[in-house]
Amino acid sequence: MGFTVLLGNQPREFLADAGEKTNRIVRDNLKQLADDPYPRPGSGGGDREKLPVDGREMYRLHIGRSYTAFYTIHDDASEVRVREILPIDEAHKRYGN
Repeated sequence: MGFTVLLGNQPREFLADAGEKTNRIVRDNLKQLADDPYPRPGSGGGDREKLPVDGREMYRLHIGRSYTAFYTIHDDASEVRVREILPIDEAHKRYGN
């Protein structure tokens, strides 16, 4: 089942301001969500996790060791909605890890 990855306003602005290398790395990681946006415990891929962010259930995707994307999954519409992309330290403050 393939998902469409949609970017909110903040992620679009982030990518517009990012350098070429950062833009490429972030986009490549986000594209992987189209195939499988769900965390797979025990798979060795610790880059995705479901957790509460600002009191709302979301998923996070670590992108390298620099950025974190917060996203929601809408199975009924086969969509992944990327809500925010933040520096990893700022993101950690949002979910307390």
